[in-house]
Amino acid sequence: MKLSLLLLQILFFGLDLVSFAYGEYVFIYSGFAHNNITLDGAAMVTANGLLDITNGSIRLNGHAFYPTPLPFRNFSSGLVQSFSTSFVFGVQSTYPSQGFTFFIAPSKNFSSALPVQFLGLLNSENNGDMKNQIFAVEFDSIKNIEFQDINNNHVGFDINSLISVDSYPAGFYDDKDGTFSNLTITSSEAMQVWVDYNGDIAQISVTMAPMGMAKPLKPLGSATRNLSSVLSGMAYVGFSSAAGRDNTRHYILGWSFGLNSAAPSIDITSLPKMPHFGPKARSKILEIILPIATAVSILSVGTIILLLVRRHLRYLEVREDWEVEFGPHRFSFRDLFHATEGFKDKNLLGIGGFGRVYRGVLPASKLDIAVKRVSHDSKQGMKEFVAEVVSIGRLQHRNIVQLLGYCRRKGELFLVYDYMPKGSLDKYLYGQEDKPILTWAQRFLIIKGIASGLVYLHEEWEKVVIHRDIKASNVLLDAEMNGRLGDFGLARLYDRGVDAQTTRVVGTIGYMAPELASSSKATPLTDVFSFGIFVLEVTCGKRPIKEDVNGNQIMLVDWVLEHWQKGSLTDTVDTKLQGNYDVDEASMALKLGLLCSHPFADARPKMQQVMQYLEGEVPIPEDMPPHLSFEMLTLMQNEGFDSYVMSFPSSVTNHSSAASHGSLMSALSGGR
Repeated sequence: MKLSLLLLQILFFGLDLVSFAYGEYVFIYSGFAHNNITLDGAAMVTANGLLDITNGSIRLNGHAFYPTPLPFRNFSSGLVQSFSTSFVFGVQSTYPSQGFTFFIAPSKNFSSALPVQFLGLLNSENNGDMKNQIFAVEFDSIKNIEFQDINNNHVGFDINSLISVDSYPAGFYDDKDGTFSNLTITSSEAMQVWVDYNGDIAQISVTMAPMGMAKPLKPLGSATRNLSSVLSGMAYVGFSSAAGRDNTRHYILGWSFGLNSAAPSIDITSLPKMPHFGPKARSKILEIILPIATAVSILSVGTIILLLVRRHLRYLEVREDWEVEFGPHRFSFRDLFHATEGFKDKNLLGIGGFGRVYRGVLPASKLDIAVKRVSHDSKQGMKEFVAEVVSIGRLQHRNIVQLLGYCRRKGELFLVYDYMPKGSLDKYLYGQEDKPILTWAQRFLIIKGIASGLVYLHEEWEKVVIHRDIKASNVLLDAEMNGRLGDFGLARLYDRGVDAQTTRVVGTIGYMAPELASSSKATPLTDVFSFGIFVLEVTCGKRPIKEDVNGNQIMLVDWVLEHWQKGSLTDTVDTKLQGNYDVDEASMALKLGLLCSHPFADARPKMQQVMQYLEGEVPIPEDMPPHLSFEMLTLMQNEGFDSYVMSFPSSVTNHSSAASHGSLMSALSGGR
């Protein structure tokens, strides 16, 4: 054992910042200029020695490691040894942004980690996997419901998962009276952190304080967590982050670490300074010179105005006083014009009933975007609409396309989204543009993903969001073929506990719930109806409405219902799969599609129930109450909808009503 320790000491010999005695490893960084530290991804060291983990980038991971792994386990007992670390950090952010972590991990390879809420540490597949062997302390400034965060300014202990095992509001306790004072992680102010692990009693603690204050006696949080069941023998220590918006900086000013030893004290007077953040103070000299310079410039202002007017007309936008509060979410038309190369046809991704969608690359950040260009009335309801666009832009879910912001110009509105490289789902279902046939596993994963996104919209976000246009062409696929619900141009949102306001009927024929004909009121259950039609569309590979050889309209839901009645339900599964599918999953999906598209809203399940069916947690009941049963649907198909349709306006009852609730849908002519 002594020989092994000697070899390790020889291995570390020569590093300026590390010292060690028998079984002890200690290092300290007072700034990071010209020091030995390993950087990965967006991480960089600034000219004055600050470690900048995120580099002001958008949705890129950044990592910084102490370059050599440390022996965390005791050679004789095999248990994780005591350690402590201290560091000084500061976060500067214009927008609400994800935080960062201090971590201990068995490898420096984080190539599979995802940005934004995954903090560059894990991904949706390995989050919670015990094989990760990762311990981290997260400093997070966004409340992610999927990770059960306690608030949008917290510190948490993470063990193999970003669902923290212990969480605490960021702050410190006063040594004199024990009162708690809040510390805002994104305050742009430097603050110091101490993380200590006592291997003898398996206790981990974290303490915070403003920079310059002595370490408080009472830690912010302390918990008994045995890391011997988590960490590997040799492991790396470092920091990770992944900002969600541009211009976010996660700075580390200084860092010390001790294994089997207290972390050395950091001399804060020797640390590099954080850069100025925010508008610069106006110079007194400028206040004197400016009037003189203004008088001189009047002589040439005529010529300059002529040049500027010509340029201004090209990029003229509509801006009103009420848009000041939405400034950070508004894109300039100039940037969108250059991003799409003047909205050239070669960048055209598709044409819908509400406008054209173009691919673009933002000039400054190089972010890939999709820009939807639609006509609008600049007076009626635009303020409320933009307010909802900004609110929807705060949605963050792995199965929802991120709405980044908007722009208004003359009679046009531009909605800016994240770009999805694989395009829309309908092109794969119907063999357009030489797209490959989707496997059943891919289809079922897409169905579950969209269901998860709707659970978030209806039940988990701070407000209720009704999408109002769920269909295959509005489901986009990312690079890994995950389904993401997009096009929130028709979405509406309202506070929980408040009924949605009545509005005009919008949507797409074939996907719209029948009750919209009488009430015009979109609810979560009208989204459930559209989702049911979407499930049938994905499973059967057929559009909701099509014409037969005789020119008659055939409703997809009628066709599936007829086969269910005959006992040949699986005959409706997409023939392009050539029988290569899970029969139980496909049967469940078809029944679920029928149940969700039930003509009576009260008979439809909520999306939380839908998710339980899809995950196999709860089987779809065979013996259901009459108003919910598939027998009820069959009876309505045989006997017609006369009594049901008569309750709707005459403009609807003029259409055929004898087939099924799908036939009723053909009577609704609103929307696109």
